[in-house]
Amino acid sequence: MTIPVRKVAVLVALGASLAGCGGGPAAPAALGPAKPEAPRSATPSGPASPSAPAPAAKAPTIAPGPGGLTPVFERARQSTDKTVALTFDADMTSDQGPRAAAGEHFDNPQLISTLKRLKVPATVFMTGRWAEEYPDQAKAIGTDPDFEIANHSYSHHAFKSPCYGLPALDGAAARADVDRAFEAFRKAGAVNTVPYFRFPGGCYDDQALRVLSSAKVTAVQWDVVSGDAFAKDPDAVAEQVLAGVKPGSVVVMHCTRSAAPVTEEAVAKVVPELRKRGYRFVKVSDLIGK
Repeated sequence: MTIPVRKVAVLVALGASLAGCGGGPAAPAALGPAKPEAPRSATPSGPASPSAPAPAAKAPTIAPGPGGLTPVFERARQSTDKTVALTFDADMTSDQGPRAAAGEHFDNPQLISTLKRLKVPATVFMTGRWAEEYPDQAKAIGTDPDFEIANHSYSHHAFKSPCYGLPALDGAAARADVDRAFEAFRKAGAVNTVPYFRFPGGCYDDQALRVLSSAKVTAVQWDVVSGDAFAKDPDAVAEQVLAGVKPGSVVVMHCTRSAAPVTEEAVAKVVPELRKRGYRFVKVSDLIGK
């Protein structure tokens, strides 16, 4: 079957974006991660993991799936309200400390400043290693009511293999990685944490959902890939986001200067245009709560 040129471009952007979570490009296996499950009805579930700070228990979650599997949220599909959630992966692997010490920037304070200036609420999917490297920024984001911090693992190792060349964790090690990230947020002083988890690389299967089930989190994917990882043209990133957004969309972007250097510029173009189209920006918790 011949794949249209536009679809090829989107798949390439998807591979680059997800590989970017690991800090460098890698060839994806097949066409990408496992297909996210259809979102399930949003109903309050049990309390957040004991490792998560207390405010996390107040955020809405989704009831577990068949067999108690961790639920997966991709987009508010039934929404006719023109709302959209911008999400930013703050990626840093557990072994990238020497690169940070050598001057590589895994943070992006200008992006956060632009979101604040434009009054755009957002959800930051943060790794525990990022919070340890930038505790002051993690605290500032995690105490600002316009932002919420969700879990992107501690180490940014994969929960399913293969996954864009990321090292893989299995079973108890994967589960402990989630708790370790929540603990890093707590130590940094972040309080606006929510019981949501994004799989590194976006890769998961039923086994990964089973491993994660005891954490009492909702897995959050996306329906709009920004293509900002390793991008050099902010206009192209903005165009891809604007072409994909629908009511209830979740957009995946990055808060890592070294791997996504034009994200802030792209956001500055996307926000006014979506507002012109009648969209309102919300956090993921707002979408799940609806």
